[in-house]
Amino acid sequence: MHRSCLCARVRAAVFVVGGLAGAPLSFAQAAAAASAPDGRTAASGAARSTTLQPVLVTGNPLRSSEIAAPVGVLSGDELVLRRGSSLGETLKGQPGVASTYFGPNANRPTIRGFDGDRLRILSNSGSSLDASSLSFDHAVAIDPLAVERIEVLRGPAALLYGGNAIGGVVNAIDNRIPKYGLEGVTGSAEARFGGAERERGGAALLEAGNGRFALHADAFGRRTSDLRVPRYTPVDAEGNALEATTTVRNSAARTSGGALGSSYTFGSGYLGASVDRYDSRYGVVVEEDVVIRMKRDHAAVAGEARDLPGLFPTVRAQVNDTRYRHQEVEGSGAVGTTFRTSGTELRLEAEHAPVGPLKGVIGLQLDRFEFSALGDEAFVPRTRTRRSALFLVEQFASPVGTLSGGLRIERARLESDGDADPADARFGPPLERSFTLRSASIGNVVRLTPQWSLTTSFSTTGRAPTYYELFANGVHAATGTFERGDSSLGAERGNNVDLALEWKSGPDRLRVGAFAARFSRYISLEATGATVTVTADDGSSEDLPEYAFRAVRASLSGLEVEASRRLLAGAWTLDASGKLDYVRASNRDSGEPLPRIAPLRATVALDAGYGPWSGRVEVEHAARQRRVPSYDTATAGYTLVNLVASRSLKLGGFDAYAFLKASNVGDRLAYSATSVQTVRGLSPLPGRAFKAGLRVTF
Repeated sequence: MHRSCLCARVRAAVFVVGGLAGAPLSFAQAAAAASAPDGRTAASGAARSTTLQPVLVTGNPLRSSEIAAPVGVLSGDELVLRRGSSLGETLKGQPGVASTYFGPNANRPTIRGFDGDRLRILSNSGSSLDASSLSFDHAVAIDPLAVERIEVLRGPAALLYGGNAIGGVVNAIDNRIPKYGLEGVTGSAEARFGGAERERGGAALLEAGNGRFALHADAFGRRTSDLRVPRYTPVDAEGNALEATTTVRNSAARTSGGALGSSYTFGSGYLGASVDRYDSRYGVVVEEDVVIRMKRDHAAVAGEARDLPGLFPTVRAQVNDTRYRHQEVEGSGAVGTTFRTSGTELRLEAEHAPVGPLKGVIGLQLDRFEFSALGDEAFVPRTRTRRSALFLVEQFASPVGTLSGGLRIERARLESDGDADPADARFGPPLERSFTLRSASIGNVVRLTPQWSLTTSFSTTGRAPTYYELFANGVHAATGTFERGDSSLGAERGNNVDLALEWKSGPDRLRVGAFAARFSRYISLEATGATVTVTADDGSSEDLPEYAFRAVRASLSGLEVEASRRLLAGAWTLDASGKLDYVRASNRDSGEPLPRIAPLRATVALDAGYGPWSGRVEVEHAARQRRVPSYDTATAGYTLVNLVASRSLKLGGFDAYAFLKASNVGDRLAYSATSVQTVRGLSPLPGRAFKAGLRVTF
């Protein structure tokens, strides 16, 4: 089979209808389904089969084939090729997606200029609870090695996932709770070596079942060394030039983890549970002798029942419980600060029976979590956050297209314990704030011709301030600032418009999209112009710039373009593709740009295929970012060239996929405009590097 055809069939087979909002199969199952002539799964020659359909999970509770929200998908061979050591590194080439890039380890995605608590990181459509939104040096507790598919919803998703998805959603999907019957044994294994970080990593997955009971087990591990970069002169947070070098100091890491899951499947649903652990130890680039030890334990229960009698024929439920600990260890071995987060989330969705052409979902979401920080860098008090929400999504085929709309009512309550020690007057007395939030959206997909479609959407959203935006008061070491919250802040409010025109014809595609968001109240971390003198335990003192969380008027707008064209078809295939995105973000009160916004970016590529072989030449360009606030500096543009060669093959009767990548072939020195200024001069983007990998499925 021609490789490009095989990839298309694998990608089309990755999801089946069902699950919480769609049901992922393992890569091995998807590959087996792709090779079956009738498109059904085949496990170890068993007769049992499951019909597959491609379904988007994120932002699509009705599992429609056409949705107004722009969703990008990374799966199959493309995911294998683009896997990085973090979600931010893995997704950075997607339209509208950049990353915070606090060195190679703490690298959180950003979408259309939104970061922090305006971006929701999910695991199988449920909360992935960690402390990554609190500080740029805190990593996301999801390893791409353990993920089979990543979906990115660009734009507001507050209707389904809450106010802290006001900028978008990243949903990492695995099959740790099997959702469909499996007979026999399937599995996969992957190994990766090289790269600028000198990765030594691998992952393995095994699934087995008897048609009713299904089991899942996976494990992964990775070690990296200090990142290699073109020769440069590091500049620390105080502006001091350090000794020239070709590595980023204190950027090595080691990560491991795994999961066990099982489920009981039946003709019209499933019920299952899983437990998993993520364990990581990585250096903090801005502090050459500080290492972070992170551990997250997570348990989940999920189920679905279909074909029920009555008003709600399909019901889905999911419960997640997470215990997270993050310790910052000094060079002496002493633990300077310990961050802890623990929480539980319940999500329930029920599809109602069709009412004429109208079909819809009503949902309930409850979550609560507790945060604490003890130690030298604890700049937020012990807090508790509780949220409860009801949401409704409806859809029907109208004369003007597939129309959808919905409403969400959310209640959020945040409590601060205040000062644990009466002698410490930093956080004040205990305090409680409550918020009632309303979000609504309407969207339409119009099929203009068989090839052309027009999508439009409008939403109004609300987000409650986070615990750190309300209660912070102390030194934030990662940014070298003194941060002050404001306990009187109101909810963040914004309106959003998204418009896209898309053309598809066979393998050819063009999508041009534009978006705009306007906030009457946008919570921004602003420089006050004052300094705060901080005295250390040894009696030394330091003056730090003061930053405060304030509500301002803000606007963000931008453009996204994706295109692909088949230039040659036959024994040889040749495809050209390109992506372009641009975001303009402004504080309308001060007239200054918002911070850490990606510049105009463009990528062009040529992909060639011949039988089992394929190759790719990619040129990635980022323009100079001049639109920065007064306290920041411009970031130079760059152009990088990347090469990939890969081959599908058989190893001992098993399907295998091998690749070799050459990144930044010209060894160009480049910096990320979306990095916070304190780390930008210390950690350039990776230099010239070669990485090889092999994935085997059975």
